[in-house]
Amino acid sequence: MRQQHHTFHIATRGTGLYEFTHDVARWVGDSGLREGLLTLFVRHTSASLVVQENADPDVRRDLQAFLARLVPEGDPLYAHVMEGPDDMPAHVRAALTQTHLGIPVRDGRMVLGTWQGIYLFEHRRAGHLRQVAAHLLGE
Repeated sequence: MRQQHHTFHIATRGTGLYEFTHDVARWVGDSGLREGLLTLFVRHTSASLVVQENADPDVRRDLQAFLARLVPEGDPLYAHVMEGPDDMPAHVRAALTQTHLGIPVRDGRMVLGTWQGIYLFEHRRAGHLRQVAAHLLGE
């Protein structure tokens, strides 16, 4: 078994889904590994990772609107407010989604469905530079 490590840096401009499928695909292809398992892990507590449809942007907008309704800003339930009104909802949204993904690799390519893309889901309103750690294990 061989392994490869990499960190993807994703600049966000505020709340939304930022696709980085092509960057990951390029790195996997350049790794020289033909079969294995790719693990992606976001190194933040107010952003998450999702595999989502990459054809119709309405899907991403609807997902974002649903989470905003489910976990609204300004809820009096939140005690943690010192980092701004969007911070605690961002933590809850990240907890409800995923901080890591596991994706099989076959023939040097990720085994994703036709309309699937890999997204960093930014839950804060301000832009950030996010890091996603990648680990590829295989042969």
